[in-house]
Amino acid sequence: MLRLVGVPVFLWLVLVPQADWWALGVLAFAGISDWLDGKIARAWNQMSRLGTLLDPMADRLYIFAALLGLVMRGIVPWWLMAVLVLRDVLMVLALPVLRYYGYGTLPVNFAGKAATLCLLYSFPLLFVAEYAGIVGDVARVAGWAFAIWGTAIYWWAGLLYAVQGRRLIAHARRADHPSGTGENALPGVAATSGHVSRGAPDPAQSDQTAPGRGSQSPGPPPSGTNNRKGATSPP
Repeated sequence: MLRLVGVPVFLWLVLVPQADWWALGVLAFAGISDWLDGKIARAWNQMSRLGTLLDPMADRLYIFAALLGLVMRGIVPWWLMAVLVLRDVLMVLALPVLRYYGYGTLPVNFAGKAATLCLLYSFPLLFVAEYAGIVGDVARVAGWAFAIWGTAIYWWAGLLYAVQGRRLIAHARRADHPSGTGENALPGVAATSGHVSRGAPDPAQSDQTAPGRGSQSPGPPPSGTNNRKGATSPP
């Protein structure tokens, strides 16, 4: 919550009095507290739904605030902000699709954490780059290196989220239609992993020899089992 309160304070320090060193102090506090609360949560096994939502939200708000300040100060071009914001917009648009299939927000992956770290390192360096001297020159080179790598990894993390979401949606669709033919499953048509294969052995006969089914005697299956809906052949 303190990190969220610090976002407008940081933006005000960047834009109004242009007190860059105070703004960098707020940003440093945000980074240290982000690391500290994560460490405490893992050590004490303290996790909550609210914390899972607010933690990445605070990081993205700091990224957006720092980008907005850098753009309005003329330190970085508008296209950099557009590229980063576009990725987040696509992620937000994907949330209703995931919720439709019964999934919530995807967990943060390692690439996303690395990208956030690079970007949060780059912005303070780009602020320092405005000052003349060798310190400003070094900060400019390092800041743009972190910004370029962070942007690339940020989009790579987005692609990983897209692949993960596609797999979850495919899994949900297979769970909704296990026979592969919906309500019109036909006898003698077996479904394995969502694909229909014709000419497979009778699923009812396979049940007679499958372990753990509780039937050890040979002979014809009980009546009505040949037309069971959703029967599958053993792997």
